[in-house]
Amino acid sequence: ETVITLCDVMMLFFYSDSGVIHVQSANCGRTRSKICSIGRPQSETSNVQCSIDVPAVTVFIHRCDGLRECEINTRGLEPDPCFGTYKYYTTNHICIPAETSVTRQDGYSYLKCDSRIQINTANYGRTDKIICSEGRPSSALQNTNCYSPNALAPVSKSCNGLESCEVFVTHTVFTDPCVGIYKYLAISYP
Repeated sequence: ETVITLCDVMMLFFYSDSGVIHVQSANCGRTRSKICSIGRPQSETSNVQCSIDVPAVTVFIHRCDGLRECEINTRGLEPDPCFGTYKYYTTNHICIPAETSVTRQDGYSYLKCDSRIQINTANYGRTDKIICSEGRPSSALQNTNCYSPNALAPVSKSCNGLESCEVFVTHTVFTDPCVGIYKYLAISYP
């Protein structure tokens, strides 16, 4: 389990060297006066009743769960729970063992497991400019904030409980979350 507290950040970064990320919680505000207080006036650090569970924790979960590393821009993620108070993020995540599969748009994803497949996460979109980029114009790779809201269901339906499965990576199976962007399917499973 990893608990991270970040002061005055624009980006949150998660990393797992022993599996994939599973975000358990994310909080924004101030619950202690000493944390992230260096160089700040007391008027900005004295309100310790300033805390909200980030409503966009779903954003963290959908975007980071199942990945080995993840970076999220925090600007505009939360409403300001207490104006005038200097706030910080506290996140809690664990690393779980998993296999990952990345398959380009219009390709086939083949999954195989010694026991039974149980899909942890699936995203059809683009979260990285490098993955599946060969031969593609840069304009088709620019949007790295591209997430399909329905990718998990069809992959789980096709694969869960089996020792192997095949998924066709196409717009007819997955909603197109960002027209004009070249996409790929990223899956994690134990």
